[in-house]
Amino acid sequence: MRVAVIGGGINGVMTAWAFARRGDSVDLYEKGQLMSATSSSSSKMLHGGLRYLEHGHLGLVREALQERSWWVRQAPQFASPLQLLIPIYRQGGRAKWLVGAGIRLYDLLALGSGFPRGRWYSATEVVDRFPALRREQLLGAYGYWDAQMDDYQLGLWAAEKARQAGARLHEQTPVLRLDATTGEVSFGGSSASYDRVVNVAGPWAEKLLADSGVTSAYRLDLIRGSHIVIPGKREQGCVLQVPGEKRILFVLPLGERTLLGTTEVSQSDPDHCAPTEAEVGYLIDNYNRCFSEPIAQQDILARFAGIRPIVASKTDYSAASRESVIERQGRLLNVFGGKWTTARALAAAVLTKSQH
Repeated sequence: MRVAVIGGGINGVMTAWAFARRGDSVDLYEKGQLMSATSSSSSKMLHGGLRYLEHGHLGLVREALQERSWWVRQAPQFASPLQLLIPIYRQGGRAKWLVGAGIRLYDLLALGSGFPRGRWYSATEVVDRFPALRREQLLGAYGYWDAQMDDYQLGLWAAEKARQAGARLHEQTPVLRLDATTGEVSFGGSSASYDRVVNVAGPWAEKLLADSGVTSAYRLDLIRGSHIVIPGKREQGCVLQVPGEKRILFVLPLGERTLLGTTEVSQSDPDHCAPTEAEVGYLIDNYNRCFSEPIAQQDILARFAGIRPIVASKTDYSAASRESVIERQGRLLNVFGGKWTTARALAAAVLTKSQH
């Protein structure tokens, strides 16, 4: 079967790899460079999504926890376990019992994954690990485990696996139109026809359909997540609870530096994604609220933003899950949503859908 995969982010790459391993003839088309957009602008975490437990997405969390382990086993040079601490204060944020229950459920869903279990740390133990953390009313912290990755290099590793399986990866080849009935894909002044066309262009998936005159039952909300990089080496991660919000912020090791993120802001144009001064200020203010060694604008070493395509309209972005939808229209399969950690599982689901 001839298959066209549109989109060179991690979901497109894993989809191309899955079809190629099955023995299909696969062409992947990427308008820029592989892994150059959303997939390399993440929080660098392979995780189950601890906060999704609050909204009952147990199946999604369990799948992601098992997939997290697959990445670590397959490419340990680019992904490894990381412990994160969630400080608990006497006032503000989620209650100690609630966070503890969430960690225990997270561990239960991760059974068989090979990751250590979470545990409680006293205030003294927490300060030993994060000396600059604010100590007033600090009860302690729950520690739990996820994994950290080099998202760009891990994505290129997956792309090379797809190539080795026989997929042809075409960079700098934007797809202009597609035809759901004939399977025709148009790019530049040329075109080709396929038995299956997989639209897995992430934030650009909906625009491609509009340009092609194809209607869909689904739509995407594009959510910008901004990050900043600051000085200071850390051995562990820290999860900060934002007062008055359900959101959390990550303080993560990034080599000799520290990564702080992320925000959640509506984004209209996927081609122009960058942190705003308001978002940078939000990250700085929340960091300074929790740490006694404040940072300022001049301390920022780098800043970047990525886009999360969330399926359908949601009024509470924090409650939105990263569950994906696969829509079949003739020879066309539209893939909406999805997240880094579960890209392999999503590709398997696309493979199954393509057979029906």
